[in-house]
Amino acid sequence: MATGKDLPQDIGSFIKDLRQTAKISLRQLADKAGVSNPYLSQVERGLRKPSAEVLQQIASALRVSTPAMYLRAGLLDGEGAQGVIAAIAVDPDLTIAQKQSLTQIYETFRNENARQAAAEEPATVEVPDEDEALRTAVAAEDAALRAAVADVAAVEEGATPLPKSAEVLAAEKTTPSEEK
Repeated sequence: MATGKDLPQDIGSFIKDLRQTAKISLRQLADKAGVSNPYLSQVERGLRKPSAEVLQQIASALRVSTPAMYLRAGLLDGEGAQGVIAAIAVDPDLTIAQKQSLTQIYETFRNENARQAAAEEPATVEVPDEDEALRTAVAAEDAALRAAVADVAAVEEGATPLPKSAEVLAAEKTTPSEEK
């Protein structure tokens, strides 16, 4: 028995093979299936993806089972369980226009959900390696040390008074002033 891996991926080539085996021209199949000749040609060449309804019409015209056509098109899984699109296509209470609308809406929702899932994947955060972090810390310490040395040199030259530390400022506030 053929598995999903054995089946051709292109439904158009499958339809073309069936048509050629049946010795039917493209125009004859298009007439029997109720689709235009150019559209069927595009389907066979893989330029268009037929709807489930069109696949049902082509299957009927080629006298093959609709589930077999759906299976080749990927609308049914290998177990024969019907997918949403196949269920829409065979619903007798829906018009062709309603079936096409529902199929388009369903496919739009699935595409949008796939797009959102791809966008929600966590972005990879680049964590710097330990060497880079160490180099950055050493560079910051070096810059601070150079600034302190420059301040001391300026004080020694008398250019600026030595700034008071926080402890000295705090002690001056708590010590009572001797001048009165």
